[in-house]
Amino acid sequence: MSAQVSIAVLGAGSWGTALAIVLARNGHNVSLWARDSGLAERSQQDRVNARYLPDCPFPASLQITADLPFALNAAEQVWLVLPTKVLADFLSDHASQFPHDAIVVNASKGFEQGTGRQISQMVSSCLPEHPFVAVSGPTFAHEVATAKPSAITVASVHAQAAERIAATLRNPTLRTYPTDDVIGVEIAGGLKNVLAIAAGVADGFGFGANARAALITRGLAELMRLGAAAGAKPETFMGLAGVGDLVLTCTDDQSRNRRFGLKLAQGYTREEAVAAIGQSVEGIGAAAEGERLAGRYQVDMPIVHAVYQVLYEGVLAREAVSQILAREPRHQEI
Repeated sequence: MSAQVSIAVLGAGSWGTALAIVLARNGHNVSLWARDSGLAERSQQDRVNARYLPDCPFPASLQITADLPFALNAAEQVWLVLPTKVLADFLSDHASQFPHDAIVVNASKGFEQGTGRQISQMVSSCLPEHPFVAVSGPTFAHEVATAKPSAITVASVHAQAAERIAATLRNPTLRTYPTDDVIGVEIAGGLKNVLAIAAGVADGFGFGANARAALITRGLAELMRLGAAAGAKPETFMGLAGVGDLVLTCTDDQSRNRRFGLKLAQGYTREEAVAAIGQSVEGIGAAAEGERLAGRYQVDMPIVHAVYQVLYEGVLAREAVSQILAREPRHQEI
């Protein structure tokens, strides 16, 4: 583990809380910032985030607060774990408060709504002088927080920053793997949630394990086609941030996006399904931006398109998934 550093983790949902717990457990001084002052006050008093990770007590070096300047004060690393839909406005409003020499680490998934910009592009426009690192991988919050064996990808064009963050996060139960392919890691992480919605719908209709495997495999092909067009490395999609995260999200009910797809198959509306999940479902916004990116790069992405149609054009979920499974395979999808 690395030398002790001061870290601000912004976003006290399940993943932000899990990361804060791990970083504090690794010996670092961590301030976890919550937008909800009531949540921050209760969690600080009870030493646990009862709303999101009720069985994961805080280490002594973790403090939770709703005071953003306090959380950011003297931070050497600032971890962004906020819903992507609010990130652009948050950065625009608060970037001037970030310590000038801090590494900015993003642990959220998705794209800017309405533009398709990747999170690295959003951050660089507001914080151009800060090294940027993206963390992604096949990780569920509860398993990371409870020290179950896990592995995660750490991506940056700044090799020293990537290794520093990898060392900060690494411990005997959490393996970290640096890469310089930020584009590939962000595309895979952003769009795997859309594919998980499709997998949840298929499973909700009882289409079976064969159908799920076909969706995952053909979904991976879609990610690789878009990644190639955007300048990503193909090997990224065959690693932890690609196929690893895709399989995890499509096959386990800890995934909010998969559960959202299951709800759609049960007849819930989009709004009803989100309310039933009770947390942000990143795949909803990502479906619109995936549709946008497919058009921008002229890439065929039929599964992403089908999810987009269900969420935004009123196509019935059963009809959309049935059409995907009935498509004639092309050589590049095999």
